[in-house]
Amino acid sequence: MSTFPELPDIARLWIYTTADPLSEAEQSEVLERLDGFMEGWTSHNRPVQAQATIRDDRFVILAATVADGDVSGCGIDASVNAVDEVAGDLGLEWTSPLDVLYRDADGNVRSVSRADFRRLVSEDRVDASTRVFDPSITTLGALRDGDFEQPAGAAWHARVFQIPTAA
Repeated sequence: MSTFPELPDIARLWIYTTADPLSEAEQSEVLERLDGFMEGWTSHNRPVQAQATIRDDRFVILAATVADGDVSGCGIDASVNAVDEVAGDLGLEWTSPLDVLYRDADGNVRSVSRADFRRLVSEDRVDASTRVFDPSITTLGALRDGDFEQPAGAAWHARVFQIPTAA
């Protein structure tokens, strides 16, 4: 089943990564609070159609679209403020946007600095088959196409961290 089936591929997407996994109670609270925000979310007095979900206990994903246009800067600011308010109220911390996100051998999502990720590559603890995440994608279509999580050998990580790929 498609993520956010009511929204088009061109819907804007924002992905926030928590520093620690969220409990079921925290996930419920985050989604309930975001649902409350999204009910009244507007962009230049136009209603924003939006949905939120949480993946892998770490990724808060918000998708939104406006009929005949895009979410304005003020609308985006309102959503960032809403997400940050929820995080602050619940004591949640976000990872640094410079961190590298990947799945370890046990399938857990990990967040490490770029230097640490480079070290993991040099120690052969990360290779071209390691699943990595790209929370900088900006459209729902990219999420649906698998651009968010993919093998490191197929992602920008291979080039930046010189990860050997199969010939």
